[in-house]
Amino acid sequence: MAEIRTLRTPVLEIACAEHGPADGPPVVLLHGFPYAPQGYDAVIPPLAAAGRRVIVPYLRGYGPTRFLAAATPRSGQQAALGRDLLDLLDALAIPRAVLAGYDWGGRAACVVAALWPERCAGLVTCTGYNIQDIAAAARPASPEQEYRYWYQYYFHTERGRAGLAADRAGIARLLWRLWSPPWDFDEATFATSAAAFDNPDFVEVVIHSYRHRFGYAPGDPALEGIEAALARQPRIAVPTIAPHGEADGVGPVEASAGHARFFTGPYERRVIPRAGHNVPQEAPAAFARCVLDLPA
Repeated sequence: MAEIRTLRTPVLEIACAEHGPADGPPVVLLHGFPYAPQGYDAVIPPLAAAGRRVIVPYLRGYGPTRFLAAATPRSGQQAALGRDLLDLLDALAIPRAVLAGYDWGGRAACVVAALWPERCAGLVTCTGYNIQDIAAAARPASPEQEYRYWYQYYFHTERGRAGLAADRAGIARLLWRLWSPPWDFDEATFATSAAAFDNPDFVEVVIHSYRHRFGYAPGDPALEGIEAALARQPRIAVPTIAPHGEADGVGPVEASAGHARFFTGPYERRVIPRAGHNVPQEAPAAFARCVLDLPA
């Protein structure tokens, strides 16, 4: 990673790295849970070589990113992630960028693409449409999918909060293995990303994220307007490519097969062979290709 800089937004000091020419078409690469910007290390060089300005931030609750005020709710809800991304674009004085991400990062990118399409030149969103339908969250899934979501139900309990606080790296390492079965990552690779979980707000942000999406925790009152807009499941009109790892262990590849209905602009779904949930780190060339195939 390049040297880390921080940018002040209304809520956060967001830490991020920049690569490539400062005057190039901007691309923002957004990580998920439980991952970190280092997952994009092999994606960045081809984008920078193609003349793109590449911005890779740490999400709230990760790495050096910090809240400005102790009183701000440590929310992990989708509206918070989307608002943070919009605020980052403002802090960088970037009017429009390609937004690319997976997991939480894909959700943030989808939120901005849906609600502020004028700020999004194109979208790469792993596993397709990532805006949560919280009103339908109580609807049971198949037994197999409920089994894959064990960690979310664990986090709904105080035992889960204590478990994450006691061994955040252990839980993350297990999820990496379960979600990306073909990926034989080594401990050094994991440790590079796991350092980002030492943020003092990591546990609270993660626990809130998984409780809020099921209606088990209230949202940040300042974000109610955004959540209300997202509850309508807004369609996305910007050009979009949706990669999905064929071996994804938490969101099976068939889950995104019908997501074209959520997109009113150009939309392409790409199944990435032998990749699991962490497509940028497992198939960096394929992920970079998705970004470069969008209009800048």
